[in-house]
Amino acid sequence: MIFNFTLLRTGSTSIIALKFIDEQQNEFIVKTTLKINPTRWNTDKQRPENIYLKIYKKLNVKLDAIKIAVSNYLKEVASKQRKFSLNVVTRLIKKSCVLNESSFAKGSLLEATENFIQSRLHLISSNTHRRYKVFFSMLKRFEGFQQKHLMLNEVNSNFVKEFIKFGELETYSSSTIYRTIYFVRTVLNFLEKRGIRTFVYELELPKIKKYNRVISLTEDELIRIKETVVPPELKAAKDWLVISCYTGQRVSDFMNFNLDMMEILDGKPCLSFTQQKTQKTILLPLHPTAIHIMSDNGNNFPSKLSAQKYNEQIKEIARLAGINSLIKVRTRTGFRSTEKLIQKWEAITSHIGRRSFASNFYGKIPTPLLMQATGHSTELMFQRYISNTDTERTRSLGAYLDEAYKSKFLV
Repeated sequence: MIFNFTLLRTGSTSIIALKFIDEQQNEFIVKTTLKINPTRWNTDKQRPENIYLKIYKKLNVKLDAIKIAVSNYLKEVASKQRKFSLNVVTRLIKKSCVLNESSFAKGSLLEATENFIQSRLHLISSNTHRRYKVFFSMLKRFEGFQQKHLMLNEVNSNFVKEFIKFGELETYSSSTIYRTIYFVRTVLNFLEKRGIRTFVYELELPKIKKYNRVISLTEDELIRIKETVVPPELKAAKDWLVISCYTGQRVSDFMNFNLDMMEILDGKPCLSFTQQKTQKTILLPLHPTAIHIMSDNGNNFPSKLSAQKYNEQIKEIARLAGINSLIKVRTRTGFRSTEKLIQKWEAITSHIGRRSFASNFYGKIPTPLLMQATGHSTELMFQRYISNTDTERTRSLGAYLDEAYKSKFLV
């Protein structure tokens, strides 16, 4: 017996029903208590078109629960040769429609994952917790795709193949698919340390060679920004943008710079502060450019701005400065990200200062000193902030090649 969802139109909204067809091609329809605007329904995928909107995210969770419950019942009917009962299906549907999301099948991957996340709450940052919840949501959708609860003893090499297939059908990026599987591997390792046997050794993945596309402002672009005259309402944002490019800090840190953080070390003005994200104590010598900006602000830092306002204004500042070269970026279209060409000023965010600092001083200042300034713990993490396109080194290489050619062939 097969089943799928169908819409029963009642006006501007439709009732979602479950349609069954048995071996004799008899058709049965069971109504659910769930409704949707038919224009928001994806017939091919049997779910709301956009499952990332809050209202449809909840609806999709209930649809997945129905699929799993009914699929389990049909397997039981087939294996035990019982008679199919619409009354049983109706009860299962009603129960799934009032689903308590906090309960998961005992011995399932979702139960283990939820326990893992709860056990780490006091150890992880809010950003890491959000990332874990994204992985968790993907695993829940995968259960709906599989129409069954994923038990721990089923998380093996076949799980990897099926999850990759699911991710590709949903057009997730390879990075998202693989990071979720790596997260599952972390959960299984957590269980192994507590004496629970798993198939974690089967969760092997090929390494993806990623191009580290880092958007940063070159020194020439920074000079153009510094020389650009902006309206008075943009001056504070412009000053902060330049300061961020010469201090390498996150917006949550540099926007809180104040005179109380100032220290003098061997006659050199420094800032002493604790990074909000990492809680690392930083003693940062101020670049002469930052000191010059402070002198233009009455020997003080610019006025504080909200992160949202700052992000909006620095785009406009970069546009006025003519930072309009075309770059390739991943942008969100609907609820998926795609690559497209845009002008560079459109891609500028508060994090560009941190990346520009790392990229512009890399190779000129010893990396350990740069890492001390940015607060990175490992060089691998620091390297992610370095722009792949080092124009100065490319120019130097070109000069050396020209010189080598002249000395060999033009003597």
